[in-house]
Amino acid sequence: MKDSKKIKLDCCVDMPDKAKNVKAFLVMEIMEKAQEMERAGADVIHLEVGEPDFDTPAAVVEAAKNALGGGKTHYTHSMGLMELREAIAAHYDKNYGVDINPDCIIVTSGTSAAMSLVFSVLIKPGSEVMITDPHYACYPNFIRFADGVPAMVPADERDGFQFRTEALKERINSKTCGVLINSPSNPAGTIINERGLKDIAELGIPAISDEIYHGLEYGGDKARSILEYTDNAFVINGFSKLYAMTGWRVGYVIGPKECVRVMQKLQQNFFISANSFVQWGAIAALEQTAEDVRLMVETYDKRRRFMLSELKDMGFDIPVDPTGAFYIMVNMKHIDPDSYKLAFEILEKARVAVTPGIDFGYGGEGFIRFCYANSIENIAEGMRRLRGFLGEKAGS
Repeated sequence: MKDSKKIKLDCCVDMPDKAKNVKAFLVMEIMEKAQEMERAGADVIHLEVGEPDFDTPAAVVEAAKNALGGGKTHYTHSMGLMELREAIAAHYDKNYGVDINPDCIIVTSGTSAAMSLVFSVLIKPGSEVMITDPHYACYPNFIRFADGVPAMVPADERDGFQFRTEALKERINSKTCGVLINSPSNPAGTIINERGLKDIAELGIPAISDEIYHGLEYGGDKARSILEYTDNAFVINGFSKLYAMTGWRVGYVIGPKECVRVMQKLQQNFFISANSFVQWGAIAALEQTAEDVRLMVETYDKRRRFMLSELKDMGFDIPVDPTGAFYIMVNMKHIDPDSYKLAFEILEKARVAVTPGIDFGYGGEGFIRFCYANSIENIAEGMRRLRGFLGEKAGS
């Protein structure tokens, strides 16, 4: 038998700046450090990554198993199964009262692929997309990779880190090609009210609405779809958060028909289609999991109220209570204005993993994001450890 030849892989590629300049996802660095600590025997409470701790509902798993057993393992239509697109259209009709043609929907391999398609048809070199600062960490990277410019619009914690209409109007210029909204939001967990959505619709520019946390709302406030107020919009949504299907990687984009045709051709070339058996699971998620979703939302709300109470009892001022998603942004500038340093200090000394606000842009610096997608017992222990850490820091 021949000896294997050892291959030395030295990079000789002159990589483009837009690839080299993609920033690290800091929440992943925190999680990876926490996992390293756990391998060394530490007990870490995870309040950093926004991933449901619930198992995927049984009906979804069964539907995927049946699809696999039935040989539904081949390519689907590039836009996705018609049955799934019809189910998505029915979902938007039932929940928002909007009539969507299934031919205006493309099923994607998660919402990241959906974002890539949207920005590919919307952005020309140098075009600007308005986003809040702070914002979901990956938005600027998607925009820059499509040769666009993320136009940061400062958002204040007193407004729940959502846009003020006046600030948007002041930021619009000849290069503006769209405004990206996220409600309920990551990182703040706040919801844009009806007046805010109407104001955004009246700006006269395309709106890109990230609706991935829709359905995760508490306290009576319901998130509304931008499609209720304008047709000049792209909706990005999926199954990861509401249905506890992060690893399934299935999402979708809804858009104007002429743009959808172009996105379809991009999908054909770059992604072909979303996984076939996963799409059958997604249909079951929409049609058979109402009780599962109700119980998950009820549980998240209990955790939300508990964590809010604990954080406020520690003296933190949270001007706008989050009523969606599963996040709370907390101003910790008085403890340490360097959120990256503080997050690692909390991890190493209190063994609680949290996300530094700088991950979400300069507007998030000095804040720490807490995620309550964990059991209430673990959250309680995390809060206990945080109290101890704060006490020691105050006494040092």
